[in-house]
Amino acid sequence: MSYTLHRGDALTVLKSLPAESVNAVITDPPYNSGGRTSSDRTGRTARAKYVTSGSAHDLQNFPGEKRDQRSYRSWLTALLTELYRASTEHAVALVFSDWRQEPTTSDALQMAGWTWSGTIPWVKPASRPRKGEFKQSAEFITWGVKGSLAKDRDLYLPGHFIASQPRKDRVHITQKPIEVMQQLVQVCPEGGTVLDPFTGSGSTGVAALREGRRFVGVELSEHYADVAEKRLRAELSQDDFDLAGPEA
Repeated sequence: MSYTLHRGDALTVLKSLPAESVNAVITDPPYNSGGRTSSDRTGRTARAKYVTSGSAHDLQNFPGEKRDQRSYRSWLTALLTELYRASTEHAVALVFSDWRQEPTTSDALQMAGWTWSGTIPWVKPASRPRKGEFKQSAEFITWGVKGSLAKDRDLYLPGHFIASQPRKDRVHITQKPIEVMQQLVQVCPEGGTVLDPFTGSGSTGVAALREGRRFVGVELSEHYADVAEKRLRAELSQDDFDLAGPEA
């Protein structure tokens, strides 16, 4: 398997990709969420929004967290439109969001041409309690299809996931569990190409390579592009070692 990692703005890079060149889209865009008011959403860094105060780790911020609700939907619709163009017929798009942005994410998905097919909860058991109210212990994966699902795939996937965010060797504020990502990349046919325009630390790419898929990623942050590159190269090296086996 192989990967390509583009460094730059997602929308700009996506416009340069060939039409119908990828088989699945799996991505975790900046939510532009994290508060009830506009100032809460736009006036704080990603770290201030999504990391518990006093947290021991010191992971770097990431860009793209300053949009209000209306501009977020317009921006996400434009991105999903380019992703639709770059995807083959029957391709599946999986887009992470939180409870605040799940409605506008499903709107943007449909406005871009995808057939909205459901919302999958990802439950995080280690989420912190909230005095006097319910825990916010889930994120959501809104998914859609370009046209209709392929009829010839013998594939069965769960309707929800239960997994905590990585604790050991965590390298990104919003890093996703690799065990969840390895299941999600199954929507891409084996040997096909998975595209993630918000690569972050590269978890989607690592899962894709591990499961026998090619990977195309885009990352704006130079810091996180370096992190993703390191993880993707390590995964390829591990695959090469496993394929070669012991010397005779």
